[in-house]
Amino acid sequence: MRSTQEYFSSFFNGLGSLLKGMSITLREFFTPKTTEKYPENRATLKMFDRFRGELTMPHNERNEHHCVACGICEMNCPNDTIRVESEMVTTEDGKKKKVLVRYLYDHGSCLYCQLCVRSCPHQAITFIPTYEHAVFTREKLVLQLNHEGSRLETTNEA
Repeated sequence: MRSTQEYFSSFFNGLGSLLKGMSITLREFFTPKTTEKYPENRATLKMFDRFRGELTMPHNERNEHHCVACGICEMNCPNDTIRVESEMVTTEDGKKKKVLVRYLYDHGSCLYCQLCVRSCPHQAITFIPTYEHAVFTREKLVLQLNHEGSRLETTNEA
């Protein structure tokens, strides 16, 4: 008697679960669909504000950036997407200072987790909403973010 009761109980529980799932499926079947016609609407396509497309290092009009080559973004990257190459130089007053040589970003292995952007103490890097990244070889996905001849932004103290 007990096993028969358990059988029918589990049968009706399963049937209720199936009907609930089918009702959700039928409801979604009749909702209006939104389809983006991507290649044709490139000019009018608006990406969401939270979309993380590509890591960049903003430069001002004098080709200066905020990166001090501390390497925190490189340490926080979970899969070694970022590589910061720096060198030590001696300033005019005799102090040693770390200077950014190359900031390499492997777009092909980025997880878009934004740990690098959040951990940067100088807000030197940010994500922009670009979405077209198709290339034929993976080597073209490794980008140098600092521009040629760029340097650290100097503050004008008056």
